Amino acid sequence: MSYEIDITARLSCPEISVPQLKRSVYLALGAEGVAGAVLSVTLTDNPTIQQLNQRHLHHDHPTDVISFPLDWRHPSRNRPDTGPAERSRDANIEGEIIASVEYARSVADRFGWTVQSELTLYVIHGMLHICGYDDLLPAERSTMRGRETAILTQLGMTPTECCNSAGSAAGDSRESEQGGGALPSASADPSGDATIGPRLPSTRGSQEDPG
Repeated sequence: MSYEIDITARLSCPEISVPQLKRSVYLALGAEGVAGAVLSVTLTDNPTIQQLNQRHLHHDHPTDVISFPLDWRHPSRNRPDTGPAERSRDANIEGEIIASVEYARSVADRFGWTVQSELTLYVIHGMLHICGYDDLLPAERSTMRGRETAILTQLGMTPTECCNSAGSAAGDSRESEQGGGALPSASADPSGDATIGPRLPSTRGSQEDPG
């Protein structure tokens, strides 16, 4: 497995460990069986993510995370699987994830965990969109929540409210947006939005080990 994970913080966030976040993404990709990944993760503030939300999805408010699937390649099929897990097993994926640290700060205490954990949820949620999961319909939302719960549990987090069996992770106060057209795609074609639901300086390199 070869994962290139580029995490850029565009604001001061001393409570966030970028190496720990990168390790979480690395382990989440492994849990999904992804063969190779090039992911750009940008940590930003509410005004910036609101601008992106309005520009690409026509929603004029801050949100927690926006994801853009850019490319998806597999040796034997042209789109992700539709099963309950590992939809991108053996695939090579590429995408961008933009997550708001400011949004995470505003809600983490309410859900009983750290800003790091809340931001990790956001980034994993965006990664799962890039892997082929969606949460527009109840059944799909339940599947996606199940994967979030499983991955966060593997990371040693306890998602008591973020991902429950009803498929709603913390209430209507958490919401995420997904950009991207039908996969595979060479460029982002933002469309649609999703809800995480009731209740997650630059580092770059191709990683064989998350460090």
